[in-house]
Amino acid sequence: MMDWIQRGDFGTAPDDLRGMLLGLAVAFLCGHAISWTYMACHNGLSYSRAFVNALLVLCIIVALVMMVMANNMLVAFGLMAVFAIVRFRNILRDTLDTTYILASITVGMASGTKKFGTAVVGTILFAGVMLYLYWTQFGARHRHDLILNLHWGRPVGELPDLGLLLGRHARLATLASQRAAQGQEGADLSYRLLLRDAGRADDLLTELKAFPGVSRVTSMRAADESEV
Repeated sequence: MMDWIQRGDFGTAPDDLRGMLLGLAVAFLCGHAISWTYMACHNGLSYSRAFVNALLVLCIIVALVMMVMANNMLVAFGLMAVFAIVRFRNILRDTLDTTYILASITVGMASGTKKFGTAVVGTILFAGVMLYLYWTQFGARHRHDLILNLHWGRPVGELPDLGLLLGRHARLATLASQRAAQGQEGADLSYRLLLRDAGRADDLLTELKAFPGVSRVTSMRAADESEV
């Protein structure tokens, strides 16, 4: 079997039942790897179990389609006619989901044409790249851990007192916005904080709520902030 995999990219894998079953098995295993990668890396709000299952099944179906075609142009045109009749309607909420679909299709094509080495190596490389992007948060522009909103009820000139409190918990505290509160003394403030210890964010919020002049304290982790 290992010899089949090594020689698969050269088109020397057998065309009998064993070769067909091996191609479907490779598609099945590679589809699992792609699905597991999606499950590990997805952190949005649009997670769908049906989509994960579709990634696995898509690999097997595409591999089977490639076996049915088997370099037969007549069969290929027939399949195109069938696919033209069947219409698929699915809205992808995450742009990155498209790459998983393309990966499943490509791996399925490689498995169906008995290019087993390409299918296995391609799956490993794809999974490695996606895990790298997930672990390194590549592309993120966050330079803070916490987004802090509060109402400052004392004169604006006394804001340095609040800055001292924030400085005990944050390496960097950036005032992102300051709006005068209508009909009230003080201002509505929004800070971006790079915390010294992200695990002690609750301690900061507790001190802020007890600090004279501070009210309406709300917070949001930077990781939960949407980036478009």
